[in-house]
Parts: sequence; structure tokens; C-alpha cells
Amino acid sequence: MSTQRVIVVMGVAGTGKTTVGRLLAEALALPYAEGDAFHPAANVAKMSAGTPLDDADRWPWLDALGDWMRDRAGLGGGGGVVAASSLKRSYRDRLRAAAPGAVFVHLTGERPLIERRMAARTGHFMPAALLDSQFATLEPLQEDEAGLVVDVSGSSEEITERALAALRRLRTPEN
Repeated sequence: MSTQRVIVVMGVAGTGKTTVGRLLAEALALPYAEGDAFHPAANVAKMSAGTPLDDADRWPWLDALGDWMRDRAGLGGGGGVVAASSLKRSYRDRLRAAAPGAVFVHLTGERPLIERRMAARTGHFMPAALLDSQFATLEPLQEDEAGLVVDVSGSSEEITERALAALRRLRTPEN
């Protein structure tokens, strides 16, 4: 029996990671995990106050995510989908160390669209003021990383359909 793939839906705040992650998990009949739920309370408080996290803040969060991913990727784990910003290559490398077969779905779009979406959402601890730090930190997927880029224009369902189509192409052994 082989290990199961874990899909990480990544991108800056406001790209729809949670919504698209849940829809992907539903379409693929996989369990879903919200990456924000793995943050220690101190991280949430820091972001709520408008202070960006630094790498030292993120390591425990990434390790907790990695534990979940390792469990889902292992024999009998069945795979899974998790929404987690994963903005830097070093963060993705840490997650891949826990689940080597992980695939990253990078949600990306025009900044004005993402700003509008952030302004419209309610009840989230991440203020729009931190979007600058998110874009400054972002290191797009590199050619040697298992993953794909999906534009976030359109409805959540359209974005999810684009991601599913790209995942099918990625999994097709044509190369």
C-alpha cells in the first residue's frame, strides 16, 4: 500500500485558502484541516494586534501542521487537505520534510481583488494591514516544488474547479 498525498492550499491572506481548501477536500472526499487552528494563542494575539509573525513564531506552527500532515500522509492516513499560508520556501520545505509527497496549490491574484476580499470578510483575526507583510514574505513556488498556481478570480467554485483540473493534470503520468 502506498502513502497518500496531502494537499496544502497556500497563499497570502484573503486569497480564499479556507473556502477553496474545504471545497477541494469535499470534492476529493478527504479530511480538511484549517491551518490557522494550529497557531499558538500568542501568534493569534500578535497578528490580531497587527504585528507580522517572524520565523521564530512560525516554526512551532509549522511543526504542528507537519504532524497533522505526516499522520494523513502515512500508511493508512488517507491523505488530506490543509489551508496554510506557506509563504516561504523554507516553510514549505519544513512541511515537505513531514509529508514528502505534499502538493502545494498556490492561490494567487491581483492585489486589489485580494484587498477587497479581505475588507469584506468578518470575524478573522488577520487584519488587512498585514497584507503588505504577506506579499513581502511570499516566495512563489519554484520549478522543483510539487505544486501548481491557481488564479483566484471568479467564484470559489470556479477557483476550486481550476484547482481540481490542475491537480488531475499534475497526477497524470505523461512526463
